[in-house]
Amino acid sequence: MFNFAVGININSIPKFFIKVGQSGMTFFQGSEEYVIDNKGRVTIPPYMRRSLSPEARETFTITRGIRKCIIAYPIDQWEKIQQKLKELNPFNPENDKIITFFTMFCKEVALDTQNRILIPKDLLTYANIDSRALIVGKIDHIEIWNPEEFAKIYSFDEEEYAKIFEKVLGTNHYNTSESLGDSNENPYD
Repeated sequence: MFNFAVGININSIPKFFIKVGQSGMTFFQGSEEYVIDNKGRVTIPPYMRRSLSPEARETFTITRGIRKCIIAYPIDQWEKIQQKLKELNPFNPENDKIITFFTMFCKEVALDTQNRILIPKDLLTYANIDSRALIVGKIDHIEIWNPEEFAKIYSFDEEEYAKIFEKVLGTNHYNTSESLGDSNENPYD
Protein backbone atom coordinates (compact mmCIF):
# COMPACT_ATOMS: atom_id res chain seq x y z
CA MET A 1 0.00 0.00 0.00
CA PHE A 2 1.40 3.40 -1.01
CA ASN A 3 1.33 6.07 1.69
CA PHE A 4 0.77 9.50 0.13
CA ALA A 5 1.59 11.27 3.41
CA VAL A 6 5.29 10.30 3.43
CA GLY A 7 7.51 12.98 1.92
CA ILE A 8 4.77 14.68 -0.09
CA ASN A 9 3.91 18.36 0.15
CA ILE A 10 0.09 18.35 0.24
CA ASN A 11 0.02 21.71 -1.57
CA SER A 12 1.64 20.07 -4.60
CA ILE A 13 -1.16 17.51 -4.96
CA PRO A 14 -3.91 18.56 -7.40
CA LYS A 15 -7.08 19.44 -5.49
CA PHE A 16 -9.15 16.67 -7.10
CA PHE A 17 -7.02 14.05 -5.27
CA ILE A 18 -7.88 15.40 -1.81
CA LYS A 19 -10.99 14.09 -0.10
CA VAL A 20 -13.47 16.87 0.62
CA GLY A 21 -13.57 16.24 4.38
CA GLN A 22 -9.77 16.32 4.58
CA SER A 23 -9.50 19.66 2.83
CA GLY A 24 -11.67 21.36 5.46
CA MET A 25 -14.53 22.06 3.06
CA THR A 26 -17.93 20.46 3.39
CA PHE A 27 -19.79 19.41 0.27
CA PHE A 28 -22.69 17.01 0.66
CA GLN A 29 -24.21 15.41 -2.41
CA GLY A 30 -26.15 12.29 -3.33
CA SER A 31 -29.08 10.63 -1.62
CA GLU A 32 -29.88 7.39 0.18
CA GLU A 33 -33.00 5.94 1.73
CA TYR A 34 -32.69 4.42 5.20
CA VAL A 35 -34.93 2.89 7.83
CA ILE A 36 -35.65 4.97 10.94
CA ASP A 37 -35.47 2.71 13.97
CA ASN A 38 -38.08 2.78 16.74
CA LYS A 39 -35.94 5.23 18.76
CA GLY A 40 -35.76 7.74 15.87
CA ARG A 41 -32.19 6.99 14.78
CA VAL A 42 -31.10 7.12 11.15
CA THR A 43 -27.77 6.33 9.51
CA ILE A 44 -25.82 9.04 7.74
CA PRO A 45 -24.41 7.60 4.47
CA PRO A 46 -20.67 6.82 4.53
CA TYR A 47 -19.82 9.17 1.65
CA MET A 48 -21.59 12.03 3.44
CA ARG A 49 -19.75 11.26 6.69
CA ARG A 50 -16.46 11.48 4.78
CA SER A 51 -17.44 15.01 3.73
CA LEU A 52 -17.55 16.19 7.33
CA SER A 53 -14.68 18.49 8.20
CA PRO A 54 -12.70 17.74 11.38
CA GLU A 55 -14.12 20.98 12.84
CA ALA A 56 -17.61 19.44 12.75
CA ARG A 57 -16.56 16.87 15.38
CA GLU A 58 -19.16 14.43 13.92
CA THR A 59 -21.85 16.71 15.35
CA PHE A 60 -24.87 18.23 13.62
CA THR A 61 -27.42 20.87 14.50
CA ILE A 62 -30.79 19.67 13.26
CA THR A 63 -33.95 21.72 12.92
CA ARG A 64 -37.03 22.19 10.79
CA GLY A 65 -36.49 22.87 7.11
CA ILE A 66 -38.43 25.52 5.23
CA ARG A 67 -40.28 22.73 3.47
CA LYS A 68 -41.55 19.68 5.37
CA CYS A 69 -38.11 18.21 5.99
CA ILE A 70 -35.42 18.20 8.65
CA ILE A 71 -32.17 20.02 7.95
CA ALA A 72 -28.90 18.89 9.50
CA TYR A 73 -25.93 21.24 9.46
CA PRO A 74 -22.51 20.06 10.61
CA ILE A 75 -21.72 22.11 13.69
CA ASP A 76 -19.01 24.13 11.90
CA GLN A 77 -21.45 25.05 9.11
CA TRP A 78 -24.16 25.84 11.67
CA GLU A 79 -21.81 28.34 13.29
CA LYS A 80 -21.80 30.24 9.99
CA ILE A 81 -25.62 30.30 10.02
CA GLN A 82 -25.54 31.52 13.63
CA GLN A 83 -23.23 34.35 12.63
CA LYS A 84 -25.64 35.42 9.88
CA LEU A 85 -28.52 35.31 12.36
CA LYS A 86 -26.54 37.44 14.85
CA GLU A 87 -26.12 40.10 12.17
CA LEU A 88 -29.90 40.47 11.73
CA ASN A 89 -31.77 43.21 13.55
CA PRO A 90 -34.00 41.24 15.95
CA PHE A 91 -36.39 44.20 16.26
CA ASN A 92 -37.37 43.87 12.59
CA PRO A 93 -40.46 41.57 12.59
CA GLU A 94 -39.32 39.56 9.54
CA ASN A 95 -35.85 39.08 11.00
CA ASP A 96 -37.38 38.04 14.31
CA LYS A 97 -39.46 35.37 12.54
CA ILE A 98 -36.40 33.99 10.74
CA ILE A 99 -34.32 33.94 13.93
CA THR A 100 -37.14 32.24 15.82
CA PHE A 101 -37.87 29.71 13.06
CA PHE A 102 -34.25 28.64 12.74
CA THR A 103 -33.46 28.45 16.44
CA MET A 104 -36.53 27.30 18.38
CA PHE A 105 -36.51 23.73 17.04
CA CYS A 106 -32.71 23.23 17.06
CA LYS A 107 -31.17 20.16 18.61
CA GLU A 108 -27.51 19.25 18.64
CA VAL A 109 -26.87 15.60 17.79
CA ALA A 110 -23.70 13.57 17.38
CA LEU A 111 -23.02 10.46 15.37
CA ASP A 112 -23.17 7.37 17.56
CA THR A 113 -20.82 4.39 17.22
CA GLN A 114 -23.01 3.01 14.40
CA ASN A 115 -22.90 6.34 12.49
CA ARG A 116 -26.51 7.28 13.25
CA ILE A 117 -28.07 10.45 14.56
CA LEU A 118 -31.04 10.53 16.91
CA ILE A 119 -33.89 12.65 15.57
CA PRO A 120 -36.36 13.91 18.19
CA LYS A 121 -40.01 12.86 17.78
CA ASP A 122 -41.22 16.46 17.28
CA LEU A 123 -38.99 16.86 14.21
CA LEU A 124 -39.99 13.45 12.81
CA THR A 125 -43.64 14.42 13.24
CA TYR A 126 -43.09 17.79 11.55
CA ALA A 127 -41.48 16.11 8.52
CA ASN A 128 -44.10 13.33 8.48
CA ILE A 129 -41.32 10.73 8.76
CA ASP A 130 -42.37 7.36 10.13
CA SER A 131 -40.27 4.35 9.22
CA ARG A 132 -38.20 5.44 6.20
CA ALA A 133 -36.13 8.54 5.55
CA LEU A 134 -34.51 9.91 2.42
CA ILE A 135 -31.14 11.53 3.22
CA VAL A 136 -30.27 14.18 0.62
CA GLY A 137 -26.96 16.04 0.37
CA LYS A 138 -27.44 19.78 -0.23
CA ILE A 139 -23.89 21.17 -0.46
CA ASP A 140 -23.35 22.55 3.08
CA HIS A 141 -26.08 20.56 4.87
CA ILE A 142 -28.15 17.41 4.71
CA GLU A 143 -31.92 17.23 4.37
CA ILE A 144 -33.92 14.36 5.85
CA TRP A 145 -37.23 13.71 4.10
CA ASN A 146 -40.22 11.46 4.04
CA PRO A 147 -39.51 9.86 0.62
CA GLU A 148 -43.09 10.41 -0.59
CA GLU A 149 -43.10 14.09 0.41
CA PHE A 150 -39.78 14.60 -1.38
CA ALA A 151 -41.18 12.99 -4.55
CA LYS A 152 -44.20 15.33 -4.49
CA ILE A 153 -42.08 18.46 -4.25
CA TYR A 154 -39.19 17.47 -6.51
CA SER A 155 -40.96 15.56 -9.26
CA PHE A 156 -40.69 17.26 -12.64
CA ASP A 157 -40.04 16.06 -16.14
CA GLU A 158 -36.76 16.18 -18.02
CA GLU A 159 -37.84 19.11 -20.19
CA GLU A 160 -38.64 21.20 -17.12
CA TYR A 161 -35.31 20.15 -15.56
CA ALA A 162 -33.43 21.20 -18.71
CA LYS A 163 -35.12 24.63 -18.65
CA ILE A 164 -34.31 25.15 -14.97
CA PHE A 165 -30.75 23.92 -15.48
CA GLU A 166 -30.19 26.35 -18.36
CA LYS A 167 -31.76 29.26 -16.47
CA VAL A 168 -29.76 28.69 -13.29
CA LEU A 169 -26.44 27.34 -14.57
CA GLY A 170 -26.35 28.66 -18.13
CA THR A 171 -25.93 27.00 -21.50
CA ASN A 172 -22.11 26.73 -21.48
CA HIS A 173 -21.94 24.36 -18.54
CA TYR A 174 -21.12 21.30 -20.66
CA ASN A 175 -19.06 23.10 -23.28
CA THR A 176 -15.58 22.21 -22.00
CA SER A 177 -13.66 24.59 -24.28
CA GLU A 178 -15.63 27.56 -22.89
CA SER A 179 -15.84 26.19 -19.33
CA LEU A 180 -12.12 25.51 -18.98
CA GLY A 181 -10.75 28.38 -21.04
CA ASP A 182 -8.30 27.93 -23.94
CA SER A 183 -8.31 24.30 -25.09
CA ASN A 184 -4.47 24.26 -25.04
CA GLU A 185 -4.39 24.99 -21.30
CA ASN A 186 -4.13 22.17 -18.77
CA PRO A 187 -7.21 22.59 -16.52
CA TYR A 188 -5.39 21.02 -13.56
CA ASP A 189 -2.48 23.46 -13.38
